Amino acid sequence: MLKEIVASTSKGRVVIMDSITKVTPDDIGANVVSASHGGASSGEFALEVPLASVFFNDAGVGKDRAGIAALDMLQARGIAAGTIGHETGRIGDCQDMWDQGVISHANETAVARGLKPGLRVKAALLAAIGADA
Repeated sequence: MLKEIVASTSKGRVVIMDSITKVTPDDIGANVVSASHGGASSGEFALEVPLASVFFNDAGVGKDRAGIAALDMLQARGIAAGTIGHETGRIGDCQDMWDQGVISHANETAVARGLKPGLRVKAALLAAIGADA
């Protein structure tokens, strides 16, 4: 199961992980790209550690927006959150999501930080922390 810091600057760092269950206190303040679905259970894991932002796989969104439920949960706590489209990033494969993923949904906090739907997650997060692509 992959978990790796892929970028780090004085403005922040980006950590990719195959599962949001791998988030730990070492990740406090990080921007996380998780290959987990963006459902409520994933949101609960993400809320356990104060993160700068977190991205999940939208898992096709699903019934009653279940695949992106975490976005509203995180918005309620002021945490930037979004999802990567299931057609651009493989669920369970954070490296593919990092390399190929396009943001499909984002909460208001994420959009305010420039992490908007339609952008490649890698480019958006690297720009957010002032890192070169």
